[in-house]
Amino acid sequence: MLIIPAIDIKEGKCVRLTRGDFAQKKIYLDNPCDMAVIWRKQNAKMIHVVDLDAALTGETVNFERIREIVNVLDIPIQVGGGIRSVEAVEKYLDIGVSRVVIGSAAVTNPGLIADLLKKYRPSQIVVGIDAEHGVPKIKGWTESSNMQDYELAGEMKKLGVERIIYTDITRDGMLQGVGYETTKRFAEKAGMKVTASGGATTSDDLHKLRSLEKYGVDSVIIGKALYECNFPCQELWYAYEQGLGIDGEFSTARKKECCS
Repeated sequence: MLIIPAIDIKEGKCVRLTRGDFAQKKIYLDNPCDMAVIWRKQNAKMIHVVDLDAALTGETVNFERIREIVNVLDIPIQVGGGIRSVEAVEKYLDIGVSRVVIGSAAVTNPGLIADLLKKYRPSQIVVGIDAEHGVPKIKGWTESSNMQDYELAGEMKKLGVERIIYTDITRDGMLQGVGYETTKRFAEKAGMKVTASGGATTSDDLHKLRSLEKYGVDSVIIGKALYECNFPCQELWYAYEQGLGIDGEFSTARKKECCS
């Protein structure tokens, strides 16, 4: 089960929302790149970055912040938020982003997905389905679509999409546990690779999600639980809060003892 830390950027800062509500915003760091370095030094294998401003406007407002993260880190970066055109996808992939997440446009403009998959590999183009009680929400979770989450997944699968990032909105940012039953239901019906998102709070949640691997759930995006230090391996975050600096050395290999 691949654990993917999330970095949400609004007005250039690293923030977390509660159930996608922009009025319930908490700023964790002024510089999202510093946050990315912290998660990498805690052995993250991939980072999930969302441009929250773009999710509302469709404009890549925080592009330079994201470029900085890509340039500094040595692991794949997955980016979502307001990506609604071929040009926007090209812009991100050209700076070294590994995966681009298409959310609202998968509902409003499925032809975009078809066009992208003619040009890029399925591993580079993934679809994000953010659902509330089984109904996908779009445009920064401000509008509802007219289909069920598994129906949207089926349409995407026909176009060649192989992976869905599935977020249970009712759980997102609540620190009340992962939406196990909704994720299981979706994964069973979708029959695709699934990255779970929304509500993962404790190690028990991760163990529960592992039981869904047989349905294609192979990874999980974790946001607020990491920022609130819910896991026992987060000493670096505490150290950073105490004012200790961080560097760009990411090696986790133990140094060999010199032979005498």
